[in-house]
Amino acid sequence: MRPLPSVTAAYSLAHFAVDFGCAFAVCSACAGDPLCFLLYNFCAFALQMPLGLLADRRGRGLGFACLGGLLVAGMCCLPAFNWAGCLVLGLGNGLFHIGGGLDVLRLSGRKASPLGVFVSPGAAGLYLGTLLGKSGFPVLAAAGLVLLCTLIPAFVCSSDPFPRPRPVQLPPVSLLPQALLLFLVVVLRSYGGMLAGFSWKEGIFIPLSVAAVVLGKTAGGFVCDRLGARLTAAVSLLAVGLLFALGAASPIAGLPGLFLFNMTMPVTLWALAQIMPGCKAFSFGLLTFGLFLGFLPLYLGWSSLSGPALGVVALLSCLLLLPGLGGGET
Repeated sequence: MRPLPSVTAAYSLAHFAVDFGCAFAVCSACAGDPLCFLLYNFCAFALQMPLGLLADRRGRGLGFACLGGLLVAGMCCLPAFNWAGCLVLGLGNGLFHIGGGLDVLRLSGRKASPLGVFVSPGAAGLYLGTLLGKSGFPVLAAAGLVLLCTLIPAFVCSSDPFPRPRPVQLPPVSLLPQALLLFLVVVLRSYGGMLAGFSWKEGIFIPLSVAAVVLGKTAGGFVCDRLGARLTAAVSLLAVGLLFALGAASPIAGLPGLFLFNMTMPVTLWALAQIMPGCKAFSFGLLTFGLFLGFLPLYLGWSSLSGPALGVVALLSCLLLLPGLGGGET
């Protein structure tokens, strides 16, 4: 079996490539129909729940991840596609995330840091894919990049023994309220992140904002391993509430706020996987369904959130997350 750092690095690079490919394909080939965008997000995020059950049944995510990468690379080759293409692109995204998420969770045990490293490159991929998708970047070059990066896990993880299929084990009823709280945190955080309005977010501050998101997710896992989930969540979200409420109109407060706001993402994913050890991929998919629900207000055209409103979102997230984490080391 390959060491965990190698597996995490391979899936993290592939995660960057898949999100890059999806953003590139949507911007360069999709007709721009709002329905297409909705269908893509539904398949990319909501479908991860049933896909997660299938992956948990198989016990390993490599095949799901590679198939997802192939679908995304294939869609990058097309000069244009309609709603059906968005369905395929979203399915590829969902398959990869479930497969990669399951294998990283399965091999990382009780550590949250590998999960933070895995989820963090997605924001960078989305940013670069959007940028190049609007600039006329060659589609075959984009598809080749996605294909190359998403096949790396197949070589790195090829020596990992294939577990036998097993029944999915759902958590006891007593833990469902805790799982519900973690789910609501993700819905709320997605809602806040999708509708966050920063007047300063232009020019050089756009890539700096992306860097804050990426580094925040990465740091969240390591800080969780060091300080525990509850302390990480409490300190980061309370600080976010203060920064956004008092100074979100300035990048001086806004950028650290984005960094801290994203620290809790891997913590939440890790915590739910700890209380649902018999269905890790389903737990991953359950929270991505929460991301989809948080996206809907943006799709429906709701107004962006001001700094004080984002501060309230952060504080509400803290109030939900702390009891959702239970004892903190789940």
